[in-house]
Amino acid sequence: MKIAFIVPYVPNQIRTRPYNLITQITYLGHDVDVFTVGSGKTDLVDAEVFNSRCRNVFFYKQPFWRSLWNSALAIPSGQPLQSVYSLQKQLIDRLMEVFGSNHGHSDYDIVHIEHLRGSEYGRFLKSHFPDLPVVWDSVDCISHLFRQAAEQSTSVFGRWVSRFELNRTEKAEARLIEIFDYVLVTSDTDRNALMDTVREGSMPAPISILSNGVDQDYFKPNPGISKDSETLVFSGKMSYHANISMVKYLVKEIMPLVWRHRSNVRLLIVGKDPTSEIKKMAENPLITVTGTVKDIRPFLWKSTIAVAPLVYGAGVQNKILEAMAVGLPVVTTSKALQSLMVISGKHLLAIDTAEEFSAGVLNLLENEELRHRIGEAGHSYVQENHNWRRISEQLIQIYSGLLLPLKSVIVE
Repeated sequence: MKIAFIVPYVPNQIRTRPYNLITQITYLGHDVDVFTVGSGKTDLVDAEVFNSRCRNVFFYKQPFWRSLWNSALAIPSGQPLQSVYSLQKQLIDRLMEVFGSNHGHSDYDIVHIEHLRGSEYGRFLKSHFPDLPVVWDSVDCISHLFRQAAEQSTSVFGRWVSRFELNRTEKAEARLIEIFDYVLVTSDTDRNALMDTVREGSMPAPISILSNGVDQDYFKPNPGISKDSETLVFSGKMSYHANISMVKYLVKEIMPLVWRHRSNVRLLIVGKDPTSEIKKMAENPLITVTGTVKDIRPFLWKSTIAVAPLVYGAGVQNKILEAMAVGLPVVTTSKALQSLMVISGKHLLAIDTAEEFSAGVLNLLENEELRHRIGEAGHSYVQENHNWRRISEQLIQIYSGLLLPLKSVIVE
């Protein structure tokens, strides 16, 4: 099978979903060409490195100013700013060249579009070549995320942007699930939220859950590294509004309750692009804010517990899966249970109030046997349920099922 994979950001180990799906699909014997955009030297290097993991990578520069200009132009149009943020004319021209040379019947069997930011490329292709089979991986329901952020974000600007984008995004998602041939999301919650956007009398595409996985050769326990005592770790991109809200809640509401009983507990905040407010948290000698790190695994291996007090969010939280994969016990909130088939008390601890959350952390700090038991169960859960190879095989089955009717027509 030959697949055109359009990604509005360069796949890498942080952008784990396209990175691993493309890698595994190629390993399964399929030809994948990646069409992507990025800005700066890091994206260019990532594109060059990733070229060894698939057949071809077609990379086009998208300066930050261009993304801002795209967004500004979209304001009077009613389009979501997210949907045009990564729009790049050279990439559109390339797609027209590839698919227009034979009236939409290119060498590719299927087109895979990633995220709302990539959706305009898919809309362009479907408008010119309506018979072209296109799968849209929405990943999360973005309007569902904006709805939560509009109510719960700790940033005034974040709440304003979320409210501004909410109605636009909801309408766009309703249109997109009618345009594309198949839609993917990472959780049942996101599927239900997308279905809630369906307009009366419309015919939405099938929507399936394709969960996130973990690179289990990369994220695995390392018994050779000694644990630091009384060390909690929070990981994630620290410019992302949901992560910012989580960290602020963690530091302001939960950690004081932990420190009241164990005054030496350290907190590591690990992730790229921390805001100035998060950087300032490092003024507390018990808090370390790392910024960008080359490898997150040593921080997970050395920590005692991973914490992820979800305030709001969508989809599957990779930070939780990666911590569980290395055998680290996780304390989170019940929101994590919406996208994972885990049992609180067995695979992790899911606790909602600050008082109970801190009590759960303290209980794990004081009980090595409990930490070991939950860490082992979490590791086993990830191995069984979040294997990228199995997830990629599921994706190939979806592609094949979508192509089967088309092949039947050709045979007839």
